[in-house]
Amino acid sequence: MGTLNHLSLGWLTPALSYLMACAGAALGLRCTLRGLVASGPVRRNWLITAAAAIGSGIWTMHFVAMFGFTVDGTELRYNVPLTVLSLVVAVLVTGLGLTVVCYGKHRGLSLLSGGVTTGLGVAAMHYLGMAAVRMHGALHYDAGTVALSVMVAVGAATAALWAAVTIRNVYAAAAAALAMGLAVSCMHYTGMAAVHVRLDPTRSTLGGASPMEFVFPLAVGLGSFLFLASAFVALSPTDQERAGYREAGRLPVEEPPGGAAHPVAERRESTPAGAGRHDRAA
Repeated sequence: MGTLNHLSLGWLTPALSYLMACAGAALGLRCTLRGLVASGPVRRNWLITAAAAIGSGIWTMHFVAMFGFTVDGTELRYNVPLTVLSLVVAVLVTGLGLTVVCYGKHRGLSLLSGGVTTGLGVAAMHYLGMAAVRMHGALHYDAGTVALSVMVAVGAATAALWAAVTIRNVYAAAAAALAMGLAVSCMHYTGMAAVHVRLDPTRSTLGGASPMEFVFPLAVGLGSFLFLASAFVALSPTDQERAGYREAGRLPVEEPPGGAAHPVAERRESTPAGAGRHDRAA
């Protein structure tokens, strides 16, 4: 049996992976909220963005945490197609869960169906990512702990979707993102607790890519996308704010010193003083 170490880099990888999960959750919840108040293609586009954010956030959290995972007696490499497939699964299944919730007719049933779908997708992403690991040995899992990790994933996904369709306050949404990041991290480390390794030193040269060759650049790229997109969405006005800006633009303004009068003000000044009273009298 190989000796596993989940914190070979100390608490750096758990902290960074939690930050990635929170960033993805915050962006995804914000985009889902925008989608709920929209319709047609606009709603679809917001939900696609939300699925990309939550799915890539979960995937990045997993592989950042994996940088701290080592096995004594063997190096670790990753199968590239399986690693990419795990990212695609995370995004697609999250999108399916969001679609079920946002377009479903019955809120409770939609939340349950979407939570189960998304949770199973999160678990599938995790174990696909683990299947991509290449080492001089084989991975084995404790069935009971695997089942517990799947239940944690389903519970976390259901809670996140409930928060996405229920919470309107900015501070409550931030708290929900922090809670979702914690739940996803708990799911990851619960799944990792199920892992056992049986070494086989006689195996030939390992295939696949090293973490620094493939996973690290992709994780950095997705992490940058999450933070930049979060800042953009957080600073962009909502539909209600845009409506307020348009309404404010139709209001009369005072003439600036030495400047020309506002067109609305000019029209009002050009109206005869008694015209309004004559019209009402008529």
